[in-house]
Amino acid sequence: MRKIALFQSNYIPWKGFFDIINDVDVFVFYDDVQYTKRSWRTRNMIKSKNGTQWLSVPVVNDDLRNKMIFEVEIDNSLSWQQKHYKSITLSYAKSPYLKDFIDNLELIYLQMNWTNLSEMNQFIIKMICEHLGIVTEFVNVRDLNVSGGKDGERVINVCKKLDCDYVINGPTAREYMNQELFDEAGITIAYKNYEYPTYRQLGLPFEHNVSVIDLILNTGPDAPHYIWGWRES
Repeated sequence: MRKIALFQSNYIPWKGFFDIINDVDVFVFYDDVQYTKRSWRTRNMIKSKNGTQWLSVPVVNDDLRNKMIFEVEIDNSLSWQQKHYKSITLSYAKSPYLKDFIDNLELIYLQMNWTNLSEMNQFIIKMICEHLGIVTEFVNVRDLNVSGGKDGERVINVCKKLDCDYVINGPTAREYMNQELFDEAGITIAYKNYEYPTYRQLGLPFEHNVSVIDLILNTGPDAPHYIWGWRES
């Protein structure tokens, strides 16, 4: 059984995103679909003792309704990278493991000059996976030259191309996946149950739906335990 997941790349995603990556043999960046404004592609939340804070990446507003995710360019007329770096480092100044991740933050926000949204998101996701010890294979769907409809036909064709027979989705994917097509193709579909334990977080109430950076900076080497390891203990 060879497992696969297909997701759009998000900005500094939450822990559930990495839980799915860890579950599969192949993770496909599905970035040749229509871009949507105010989505997880360009923003996420961090947490401080004063509550949650949105971090949003500005993009060039040039005919976005007709652009796919991989075509979206970042608007660097605004000094957003420095602002995000400052927001993270100030919010987590008292977190015990900020120093262990600071080199990664400096690379992302101070040393790189991002222009393409998809390229940046994919780079950050891979970096965080390496930090968490995830060894999943990454594939960009555009490199596969696979067609198909929205009801799951294209996903099936991707599975066949990559010799995978088990797909893991988020729970909302049930709404548009045609189960019969997958049954006919001999491909199993599973839907992730996003359930996680709490950890020592800055301030109350506890927030699960923040960037995985929150978990990494607060729990350090124990971060994988709070994503998938707790199920095995």
